[in-house]
Amino acid sequence: MADLLRVENLAKRFGGIVATDDLVLNIPEGELHAVIGPNGAGKTTLIAQLSGQLTPDSGRIHFAGSDITAEPMYARSALGLARSFQITSLFLDLSVLDNVALAVQARAGHSFHFWHNARREPELRDPARTALARVGLSARADLPASALSHGEHRQLELAMALASRPRMLLLDEPMAGLGPEESARMVTMLRELKKELTILLVEHDMEAVFALADRITVLVYGRVIASGKPEDIRNNAQVRDAYLGEQEAVHA
Repeated sequence: MADLLRVENLAKRFGGIVATDDLVLNIPEGELHAVIGPNGAGKTTLIAQLSGQLTPDSGRIHFAGSDITAEPMYARSALGLARSFQITSLFLDLSVLDNVALAVQARAGHSFHFWHNARREPELRDPARTALARVGLSARADLPASALSHGEHRQLELAMALASRPRMLLLDEPMAGLGPEESARMVTMLRELKKELTILLVEHDMEAVFALADRITVLVYGRVIASGKPEDIRNNAQVRDAYLGEQEAVHA
């Protein structure tokens, strides 16, 4: 299967801190690939470089056959690369539907004067309702986003990413701050989405990672120390010493 995303020798430094260190990553179309590692491993910096939020110091990023290393975020979105953030970024005063309609509008490049128009346009509203249905928020469409729970905010953010009709999702800790029931709901949702989309998942919840991932890459200090199938990662002594042992101790 051809690689949808190919990362070659990616490097990013902040002063003396090495955030990504000669990082190599290949993700074929249709795969859910998890990236794990301790705090400060460079996971969010990796996603920021893939999405175009940060420019790498060196290395190349190829997506869907194109070199996107120097492309801005909007150009990557147009190619089908969508990101959700570790911390939700929503318009809390607007309705749930308006939030997603804005995401559709951004993807379509419409020049409406402001969000007030977005809610009236079927070409924006209908895809927005479809995205909300995919994440289970249809019944909440007309509520202000501020009325949703934290878990529903994560679902809404995911709907906004889906509204851009992506080929690949970059998900930065979608389980962050969720309770057990909300986490289980998110895992179920991602399991359905992986049937349709390629997904790169950065996540600390190891139960979710091992339930969802086709392959896992482990980062420590910005460098890949292992990459492979979940059972290989679970049984890797170096990974256990660097990260999984620490996680098991936390959950013991």
